[in-house]
Amino acid sequence: MKFTMHDNMGEKMTKLTGRYNIKRTLVTGGAGFLGSHLCDALIERGHEVLCVDNLFTGARRNIEHLLDHPRFEFMRHDVTFPLYVEVDEIYNLACPASPIHYQHDPVQTTKTSVMGAINMLGLAKRLKVPIFQASTSEVYGDPNTPLQHESYWGNVNPIGIRSCYDEGKRAAETLFMDYHRQHNLDIKIVRIFNTYGPRMHPQDGRVVSNFIVQALRNEPITIYGDGMQTRSFCFYSDLIRGFLALMDSDKSITGPCNIGNPNEFTMIDLAKLVLEITGSSSPLVFGPLPQDDPKQRRPDITMARDKLGWNPEIQLAEGLEKTVSYFAELLKTSYS
Repeated sequence: MKFTMHDNMGEKMTKLTGRYNIKRTLVTGGAGFLGSHLCDALIERGHEVLCVDNLFTGARRNIEHLLDHPRFEFMRHDVTFPLYVEVDEIYNLACPASPIHYQHDPVQTTKTSVMGAINMLGLAKRLKVPIFQASTSEVYGDPNTPLQHESYWGNVNPIGIRSCYDEGKRAAETLFMDYHRQHNLDIKIVRIFNTYGPRMHPQDGRVVSNFIVQALRNEPITIYGDGMQTRSFCFYSDLIRGFLALMDSDKSITGPCNIGNPNEFTMIDLAKLVLEITGSSSPLVFGPLPQDDPKQRRPDITMARDKLGWNPEIQLAEGLEKTVSYFAELLKTSYS
């Protein structure tokens, strides 16, 4: 006998089935910047969401608006340890993503990427459910090609100070592909290019948050190197649309798939735009370029366009205005 849900999404089905008639989704790293926005999108879709995070870089404030929602559950857990839950699909986003955070404990960063992937893949294999891996453009290292296509193998220093993150994510991709080939596991791999927006940590050391916080405080804006290195900035809402489109795609589309905005800006371009939006009088100051810092980032998004029908919609000026508003409010409160 089949039971169906009524309009009250919090209402449970009879114990004869023991399941909800809606998809139960696990999001690791769900209290982070991107993870929390993904939780929002999944709740909006009608999913039941199990958010797992050890709160090393994630924050309860990112998910506090969801804590009383009948279809949301938060579990504090480190993915380097096995997790035994029942879900219908998995998004694996657990890993510190900013240099300041992932270099704080590089051994733990590598363990999170590699052991976390092993534990989540093992869970997906046991449950026979699809699993999504949030990888990164950092797998391309300091590229020697102006446009990074998924077929490019990268130029990564395996023993540098960024290697814990770069190589950890590369190893995670290897594990995902091997589980797919060996166990026929339904996998999706996305390579995330620079993403920004509300809920970024104000002290994560990333260029967008650095520039905005410094500008709002009228402090000098710190540019590393000569400021001519480039990045391509994707607003969080566009990225989350890409996540969902990839997860919804045919099983044959495993990725890796670049998701990012291909419009390229120098660090000086970004600083000037932040100064214009904030009306700040902050001067620009220059410092040495950190070791292995990529000089260029620009995604080839042909695969995302052709196979997912995805394109970024929010351009940098519009996204920065929304992000500046978020940080302006944040700095009035706990980060004043």
